[in-house]
Amino acid sequence: MEALVSALSSLAIGFSNISLPGTLMLLIGCILLYLAIAKKIEPILLIPIGFGIILGNLPMAGLSAHDEGGIINILYKFGILTELFPSLLFIGLGAMIDFGPMLANPTVLIFGAAGQFGIFLTLLLALWAGFSRQEAVSVAIIGACDGPTAIYVTSKFARELLPAVSIAAYSYMCLVPIIQPPIMRALTTKKERATLMPTAEKKVSREVKIIFPVVTGILTILIAPMGAPLMGMLMLGNFMRESGVIKGLVEVSQETLTSIVTLFLGLTIGASMLGGNFLRWQTILVFVLGLVAISLDTVTGILVGKLMYIITGGKINPLLGAAGTSAFPMSARVVQREGQKANPRSFLLFHAVGANTGGQIGSVMAAAVILAVMAGMGIIPT
Repeated sequence: MEALVSALSSLAIGFSNISLPGTLMLLIGCILLYLAIAKKIEPILLIPIGFGIILGNLPMAGLSAHDEGGIINILYKFGILTELFPSLLFIGLGAMIDFGPMLANPTVLIFGAAGQFGIFLTLLLALWAGFSRQEAVSVAIIGACDGPTAIYVTSKFARELLPAVSIAAYSYMCLVPIIQPPIMRALTTKKERATLMPTAEKKVSREVKIIFPVVTGILTILIAPMGAPLMGMLMLGNFMRESGVIKGLVEVSQETLTSIVTLFLGLTIGASMLGGNFLRWQTILVFVLGLVAISLDTVTGILVGKLMYIITGGKINPLLGAAGTSAFPMSARVVQREGQKANPRSFLLFHAVGANTGGQIGSVMAAAVILAVMAGMGIIPT
């Protein structure tokens, strides 16, 4: 009987210590779990984030990312503050990507570069909105449409914004099929969208595919060394894939490593989303500017696509510009779908995938350039 009374007393004390912001965060955590299970929206990410939010906002549990000495705090320090988790994710990402379509048509790298302009334009908007330079960079990098890159940069610049930036980055990655089509249709004519491109897939030799990650890794790291952890791990994963001699390690990188790191990443980010520091006007502004960043990426990509359409005399479909983001492979699929709506005989997927993988490299390079500029200004240590 005494044990029951003690348990009920502890329960009452626990409930009395849950603040209104904490209650709202518990509700948000439950909503994310519902979306992951019932709607099957990114369950591999939303389940650990949602459960992390619940654990982190339970009073006296010591399970928030900021509770010194707690198990999640240890994971947070070990994987987030050291940038280990984002870097490890890039090994798995590199092992998944086939750069063949991009190598077969290197011209699409232009779209990969154009798809990053939204980052720099949003940086100016964030500064105008009152964010500090470190915070503005962290918000703008959402435009990379690449969760690990956003986490990597934000962990260096504005750790207090890490939960909001992370959730925004991954949310907008999922919403690319909704965000991009209206912009694509608004900026192009039906004639432009109906432009046919060669459907035959050019073959790229195995030797070229093996050499590519080595050469690209060396050149890009020499150009922008601040992005070395991300670019180095991306190219390591891709080199393992293309070498063809360590299939077991490639499979582990693609599946096991990626899944484990995503689990810990989501859990620690969720557990850092506390009511007191997440439910603020800044969080809403981060989401608004993140949407602006990704929209501007699409706009600049499409405009460059239209320019290429004019220069080539109508031989390049301007829709490919929308695939220049690093939302792989969602953007490529959106381009394919919109192209076929305008012309059922159109098959843009091969070219769009090339632009999409180019966008993956472009996003890391954009982050590296920003890091280098900030380091040169003395805002972060070199």
